[in-house]
Amino acid sequence: MAAAAATWLSTNAQAHHSFAMYDLGKTYVMTGVVTRVDPNPNHLQLFFAPLNDARDQVVRDAKGQPVVWAVEMAAAGAAAREGITVNNFPRGTIISVGLHPHRNGFSAGGRGQSGLFKCPADTPPAPGKHCDSVKGSTSHGPGVLPKPTGPAPVPSPR
Repeated sequence: MAAAAATWLSTNAQAHHSFAMYDLGKTYVMTGVVTRVDPNPNHLQLFFAPLNDARDQVVRDAKGQPVVWAVEMAAAGAAAREGITVNNFPRGTIISVGLHPHRNGFSAGGRGQSGLFKCPADTPPAPGKHCDSVKGSTSHGPGVLPKPTGPAPVPSPR
């Protein structure tokens, strides 16, 4: 009976964690400013406005509005064990993360096994660099920043 329950739980957990919505052939590494954290029990999400390559302004769309991306993490409880919480990542925190983008073209993606790094307060990385290169940055969870397959696109206003 216990073996059957374990098999059922394992199968359902794997079904729940399908990565079909993400384009695993693409990897973006982005550095940006946290705009909000959604501590959803199923998958915590960090919303952020990417910084330009000079690391001195957020990227804006054709209408001049900040572009906002979302990166989906593990469940809120698992993310909290990695130090990823609403209190540890307040609005304005500078982060760097790798993600696999959604196949549907939305400005969002899944973190997968990528590292997540937080820059020290008010300390963006040098131009073209990421938070993992900043003295005093913190790593949250396992992993390093992956090699990107290309730059993240700037979405059109909807």
